[in-house]
Amino acid sequence: MNNPANPVIPPDIRCAQDYEFAAQRIMAEPSYAYVAGGSGRDLTVAANLAAFAQWSVYPRVLRDVSDGHTRLKLGQQTFLHPILLAPVAFQKLAHPAGEIDTARAACAMDACMVCSTLSSCLLEDVAHAAGPHKWFQLYFQANRDDTRNLLARAEAAGFGAIVVTLDASIQVPSARALQAGFRMPPDCVAVNLQATNAGETIELAPDDSRIFQGAMRAAPTWSDLTWLMAETSLPVWVKGVLHPDDALALKAAGVAGIVVSNHGGRSLDGAPASLTVLPAIRAVVGDEYPLLLDGGIRSGADIFKVLALGANAVLVGRLQMYALSVAGALGVAHMIKLLREELEICMAQAGCATLAEINSNALLRSL
Repeated sequence: MNNPANPVIPPDIRCAQDYEFAAQRIMAEPSYAYVAGGSGRDLTVAANLAAFAQWSVYPRVLRDVSDGHTRLKLGQQTFLHPILLAPVAFQKLAHPAGEIDTARAACAMDACMVCSTLSSCLLEDVAHAAGPHKWFQLYFQANRDDTRNLLARAEAAGFGAIVVTLDASIQVPSARALQAGFRMPPDCVAVNLQATNAGETIELAPDDSRIFQGAMRAAPTWSDLTWLMAETSLPVWVKGVLHPDDALALKAAGVAGIVVSNHGGRSLDGAPASLTVLPAIRAVVGDEYPLLLDGGIRSGADIFKVLALGANAVLVGRLQMYALSVAGALGVAHMIKLLREELEICMAQAGCATLAEINSNALLRSL
């Protein structure tokens, strides 16, 4: 097992996805099952991965890519590459330093880290380690004062955008994690919510549904999103969008950008793969509206396919947890480096010198 105090890259890590296999040797089996699993029978987890196999990349010849680069602009921020770190909760499951080491890696690799509300480290400490590119992922709290407090803390800490997740008001546990006997360890606590009313018990009447009147009682609605956008001066992105009608309505409401996402398969089991719905969402919002995507990304070639089908950049979730478990901040930084180089290799062989040159003409549907 790797030593967290003196991490090294294992010699068998040759591509970004190798971190997934290495993590199985490092993480406790129940924790790995929880991270790798989604909800229910993991149908959407499997769909996310399978969607990438449906596309092949055309190689091209005689293209001059000697001035190639991966720079892009999202909103008012410029990034050296299109690889962002998705908001992943409870990262101390993977490494004792948790989100702090992930933030250090993001800073070293000029990657934007999106810090989760359910971080196991204080958002202020994560922000300090993350460098200039950092966004804060927000879950609406049952009490608006608690949500307002999270917003104020994120703004004061220097986060550059708010990414509000709307598709996870209710989640069905993964059968895989349940079978492995997963229990959240004592050090994996949502420390940013310790002063909130998140643990309050909801009293149900005898005929009430524990779903509709229980779990969904405090689920956000359009009025909550409108209120949120009025409460902050930061750009507000919405994460968890799969339907084109929702995407169009969010754009009309003034949302800064959308993350096409099924919560990594951790929300509705049986939802479509993020990659599958991406072209339809791009079609309704137009060419200039910012779109990100997460779900199933394991390689630079996967990132190329996401960009070709309409997204501006990607969010990487499980791979960061796997790399974090293997070698802490060093592992996460190395994983980002590998993904970027894999993307550049794919771009070069497909004759695309810049991200702007990547489009659907570079792909062939395989199935």
